[in-house]
Amino acid sequence: MLVLRSSLTRALASRTLAPQVCSPFATGPRQYDGTLYEFRTYYLKPSKMNEFLENFKKNVHLRTAHSELVGYWSAEFGGRMNKVFHIWKYDNFAHRTEVRKALAKDKEWQEQFLIPNLALIDKQESEITYLVPWCKLEKPSKEVHVLWWNESADSRAAGRHKSHEDPRVVAAVRESVNYLVSQQNMLLIPASFSPLK
Repeated sequence: MLVLRSSLTRALASRTLAPQVCSPFATGPRQYDGTLYEFRTYYLKPSKMNEFLENFKKNVHLRTAHSELVGYWSAEFGGRMNKVFHIWKYDNFAHRTEVRKALAKDKEWQEQFLIPNLALIDKQESEITYLVPWCKLEKPSKEVHVLWWNESADSRAAGRHKSHEDPRVVAAVRESVNYLVSQQNMLLIPASFSPLK
């Protein structure tokens, strides 16, 4: 089980989002760092969630032939339900463009997964992210950047309660809250084929 915490700071608050698709791209010096991660969220029709996941599980090898899947989860609670959240790794924006073009030409991927599932998706969002300089992406036993691993929802609640009693955490939250515009949490359950659990 993972908890994804999304925080939006005032610096990003002025951007305009297109209806139905969210694609905030990084600008400034970080865009030249190379490796980037695309966070994709698909909002599915409630009665079609299992069908979508089974179809992806059956055809995941067709998609991972083009780029690396970091992780794939379904949302247990937090915001709108019936959604899947997945992370894809790219060497840079040019690599992502090459992959998108290759997928558009991949007849097997189109026929076996994309076309049958288009009708099951209500909405999708995409966000480009980078690792912070002090973080590395690995399969640790506890936490990764904004993904927090917990044994259960109860252990998450206990950990949050304990952290709120730590004066260092309280001070850090008080200092950073001035820059926070919004925050959203999702409880994520890993798919059986997800590399990152």
